[in-house]
Parts: sequence; C-alpha cells; structure tokens
Amino acid sequence: MVEMHEGHELPEDGEFLLLDKPLDWTSFDVVAKVRNTYKRGGLKRKVGHSGTLDPKATGLLILATGKKTRELSSLEGLDKVYDSVIRLGARTLSHDSESEEYGITDVSHLDEAAVKSAARDMEGTRMQQAPMHSATWHKGKRLYELARKGVVVEERKSKEIVVHGFEVLRVELPLVYCRIHVSKGAYIRVLADELGEALGVGGYLVGLRRVAIGPYRVESAMKVEDAVARVLGQLQIADDRLTDQNN
Repeated sequence: MVEMHEGHELPEDGEFLLLDKPLDWTSFDVVAKVRNTYKRGGLKRKVGHSGTLDPKATGLLILATGKKTRELSSLEGLDKVYDSVIRLGARTLSHDSESEEYGITDVSHLDEAAVKSAARDMEGTRMQQAPMHSATWHKGKRLYELARKGVVVEERKSKEIVVHGFEVLRVELPLVYCRIHVSKGAYIRVLADELGEALGVGGYLVGLRRVAIGPYRVESAMKVEDAVARVLGQLQIADDRLTDQNN
C-alpha cells in the first residue's frame, strides 16, 4: 500500500499529496499549480495525478511528486466513491451540465421507490461505452475533440466495469442525490444517463464529488492553496538548511 507523506520537510524522492480539486479546475490545472510552485522555488520536479476529474467535478485528487510519480499506477486501479446529483426529466449530449438540455419530460409520476429500484438494478458487472464528450482516444483524436465538431463515433469501445453500490440517498424530484461506488474507469455521467433511460424520462449529471479512492478519503485532502503553502514551506526549510551548511 502506498504511504502518504506526513512530514514538513522536502522529501528527497517526492511524496503523495491528497488534494480537494475545486470546481471548474481541470486535473491538469491542479498539477500545473503544484509543479509551478516548485519552479518558483527554483526546483524542477515532476508532478502527476492518479486519475482525472472533470472540470465540473470536485473532490479527491491524488498527486505524486518527484520519483513517487513512478508509483501512480498502484493507485489507478483502486475503486472510487462519488457523491452525485442526477437531474431526471431531461438529457444532454455530454450527459452532464456542460451541454444544453433537450428532451424535457415530466417526472411527477415517479416516486422514491421506483428511483431506488432502478438504481439497485444497475449494480453489478456491466459493459460501459465511453461518452463522446470524454478524453478517450479514437484514431489519434480525443473523443471530445470530435464531439465539438459534431462527429459521433458509434463504434466506441466498451469496457467492463463494476458498480459496487448505487445508493439513492434522497429524492427531491427532479433531483436525485446518490452515493455511487464503482471500479476503475467508470463514467458516473454515463450511469446518470442510463438511470434516466431506465426510468423512461432521461437524466443527466448536475453535480459530482469524488469522496474516496480506495482507502483514501476527501476528508484527509488539502485545498490547493494549502498544498502550495506546504510546498513553499518545504522549499524554505531546504533553503535554510543549505544556507546553514554553507555558513
């Protein structure tokens, strides 16, 4: 199991950092912020992350620095848990709030029991096709690049995923609040679309927060500004130590 570094000195081989990704930041934005903080302190250091979060999602993002980036693969296969909000009675092409609604449908006939039953039916092993608005590669192009040009690739590859748990926490129609526990590589917005389809009214994802990656939880994560302050503090300690050695 990978250990998260708790010290305040600059680890020679790098470290893992638990961060709480803010809304509207890409995962690369977070990586770049930490990498540039090292650069400001005069240290060139590799920084990577263990799994992308969409810009409209928040929550746990695990970063690795220095030689620890070589160990990121040990985190990539872990299960993930998300708190999500699904809007029933409408669809979007991207399956989330990044694109316009269409297919508006009345949902007043639905009740909590029907929603919970449909969610439970989605648990287990299933095949899932990557959405067009995703970073999956197709013949040298990202699918989202093709989607922005109005191209739809029907032969997108499907992969096996496991929905370990699809718990409906509460229903406030047209919104459904859920906690979803999935295997590596699952798209929650595709599950939102499929839940709406199963209920016959359509649905899309309006809120997403990753709360866990394997045993690591968002409650232990730092804000980006705290991670920046941590790195700057480590660099200062290292600089002070070097100064003392030279005096």
